[in-house]
Formats: sequence, C-alpha cells, structure tokens
Amino acid sequence: MRGFRRLLAATLATFGLLASPAPVVAAQAPIHFADLNWESGSLITDILRIIVEKGYGLPTDTLPGTTITLETALANNDIQVIGEEWAGRSPVWVKAEAEGKVVALGDTVKGATEGWWVPEYVIKGDPAKGIKPMAPDLRSVSDLPRYKDVFKDPETPGKGRFLNSPIGWTSEVVNKQKLKAYGLDDSYVNFRSGSGAALDAEISSSIRRGKPVLFYYWSPTPLLGRFKLIQLQEPPFDAEAWKTLTDADNPNPKPTRSLPSKLSIGVSTPFQKQYPQIAEFFTKVDFPIDALNKALADMSEKHTPPRQAAEAFMKAHPDVWQAWVPKDVADKVSAALK
Repeated sequence: MRGFRRLLAATLATFGLLASPAPVVAAQAPIHFADLNWESGSLITDILRIIVEKGYGLPTDTLPGTTITLETALANNDIQVIGEEWAGRSPVWVKAEAEGKVVALGDTVKGATEGWWVPEYVIKGDPAKGIKPMAPDLRSVSDLPRYKDVFKDPETPGKGRFLNSPIGWTSEVVNKQKLKAYGLDDSYVNFRSGSGAALDAEISSSIRRGKPVLFYYWSPTPLLGRFKLIQLQEPPFDAEAWKTLTDADNPNPKPTRSLPSKLSIGVSTPFQKQYPQIAEFFTKVDFPIDALNKALADMSEKHTPPRQAAEAFMKAHPDVWQAWVPKDVADKVSAALK
C-alpha cells in the first residue's frame, strides 16, 4: 500500500498535480449498520440511520447477513451497529462481549417478549366464525404431544408442525433445542421458513382461514397486535439450562423458557470509542411499545418501505426521538424531515 501511495504521488507530481495548495479531503467512510430482515429491526435501524445522517452529518449504509454472521461481523468491526440486538442470547455475542469487542447500549423496547404461541380460537373457539375449540386443555408445551394431530404436518403423517424461525436466526437454534428438551422432536416437525416474511405469511394465512397453527414469535411485532394469540407456558427460566439451548451441538438440551428479553443497540467497541456522542445517543433510545407496534402494523399492512415508515414514525412522534439527542441535533433532523 505504501509503495502504491509513493507511486501515485510521483505520478501526480510528474503532471504538476501536486503543486496546488488546495487540501485533499478524504471521503468519510460510512458507518455500517446491520441490514435486519424483520420489521421491527428494519424500522428501528432506519430511524437510527436518519438521526445519524441528518443530525450528526455522518454517512451510513447497511450490510446483509444472518443474526450470527452479523454478530461475528460486529465483533470484527466489519459492521459497527446492530439496531435491534437481543443481547446475551447467542454464544457469538456472549463470547464477543466477554472479550470486550462489542457493547450493548440502552434498553430500547421495554416489554419485549418471545415464546411459542397459538391463536386464541384453538383453545377457546370462536362462535362468531363457527370455530369450536380444537385443543381446549392446551396450556403448556407439556400438553403438546396429545395435540399433535391438531397441528398436523401436511407432509409428515402422524406428526404435528411447529413453525420455527428461519435458519440463521439465534432463536432457530434455541427452538430446535427446545423441541428436544421438551420431548417433542418425535411428535413435531421442526419447520423452518425461508425468511421472517415467509413465517409471517404462513401464520397469517392460517389464522385468516381459522386453521390451527403452532409457532414461535416475539414482540415488538405487528402480528401480536393484529391477532388474538395465547402464549404457551414453559418451565421457569434456568440459566444453566439456557446455555444448553443456545448450543446447537449440545446433545442433551435442558428445558427452560427463554432468557428474559432485553433489546439493545449492539455496537463494536472501536465504534463506541470513535463516536462517543452517538454511543451516548444510543443509550437513550426508548421506543414506547404500543406506538412501535402500531407503526409496525401500518408498515406491514401497507407494504411501506422501512425508510418511509421510519420518517412517518418520526414525524408522528417527535417527542419520542427528540428526547434521545441534544437540541441542536434534533433541530437538524427536524429540518431534514420537513
């Protein structure tokens, strides 16, 4: 690289291009955000990017990947920000955090949750739609073996179907291990959708047709605000058991509900040191879950691009995001949104 620079300088000097006193200003490298492929992740990411770009005058872009590859990239500072990080859930994150390579900033969405769900009508029925209860005594994951015929897999006779996360999500590994830990791998098919959108479509289609469906899901999301759902009970949280669920290679996973949810903004340690003012802003990010779920529902139903949905949210809720940043930054962003 040094040789190339010397050669370039010599070439420029030959043509008299170094005689000008005008300074050469290097272009600012963009801050790389993770391109998250679920609604809340993409909306939050674009809100953060708008504030960084318009309020702090720094360029940004996004890089795609699975949860695990993006966390690995963050640890290597190949990307600098993950806008919605379920911190502490994956071994990749835990290792990187212990080594001081990544930091979880803030508590961005209070009241977030995840688990296994069924539509309310599966248990209670829906007289208005002529639906009778299909699994009236279903309360817990331990009840699922006797209801495998209710959730039958169309491609595997004799087994039920559990809709898991897409491959590459941390939750996909956890749910696969939970099926073993709950003794359900012999009675249920571990069905993985190709994407978050495909998972949404499968669930929504089943519910609109009044069909039984068993699935993993989380909040904040439009889905939980759109339909009446019931979360199945799981064993109390156990930290040691949780380790066996996040380890895809553990042959004997132990039963436990998932780690209590805390959503943060994940950043690389070099980024935190280089941009302390933005890191400080990230610590203050706090989305009211009801307003966020409504924005996500609107975004989903109208097929609004995340950037456009982010701008709409910020225009509708200036009091929310202006509390995160200094007034001069808020004024610049507000001017850009007009």
